[in-house]
Amino acid sequence: MNTAVTSKEDILKTSRELIRQQGWSAVNIRSVAAACGVSVGSIYNYFDSKSALVSATVESVWHEIFPRPEDEAVFHDTQAYMLWMYEQMEHGSRQYPGFFTLHSLGFLQEEKADGKRRMQQAWQYIIDGLYSVLKQDSRIRKDAFTEHFTAKQFSDVLFSLTLSALLRQDYDPAAVLEIVRRVLY
Repeated sequence: MNTAVTSKEDILKTSRELIRQQGWSAVNIRSVAAACGVSVGSIYNYFDSKSALVSATVESVWHEIFPRPEDEAVFHDTQAYMLWMYEQMEHGSRQYPGFFTLHSLGFLQEEKADGKRRMQQAWQYIIDGLYSVLKQDSRIRKDAFTEHFTAKQFSDVLFSLTLSALLRQDYDPAAVLEIVRRVLY
């Protein structure tokens, strides 16, 4: 794993690999520099602190766990999208053991503004995906949403259920799929 890096993305890729192999405690400026085969100063060219490195790594892990689905049909079926999300959560849990609970608790306890901001951006990315699917799902009843219960609000509810499942490490989508079926179809 000791290859010289030349970009921010290479550093983040190496940081993710360190997490996979050694856990979150392995991500610090010195260990990442060593794994990248560069000087500590080279890492500081891209990240001004350990906090900035960890925050960017967290964001990159979220985007790796929840990439844009390859099957575009997923964006037209809320149940298929939720099933895809739960599959991604389970995969992410295997790739990054403890990620979902450790980084969330760490940011909340340490009150790192940049980390919280990046986490919220990653979460907004997921919520926006849910909202997009809800708008494109032609099977949804016409009266499913009202001015008091909007698709945007339901995407927030679905995300909350998903986040709760992440923290419980419950990767069975049956309950959320039943909620989607009863509310929307």
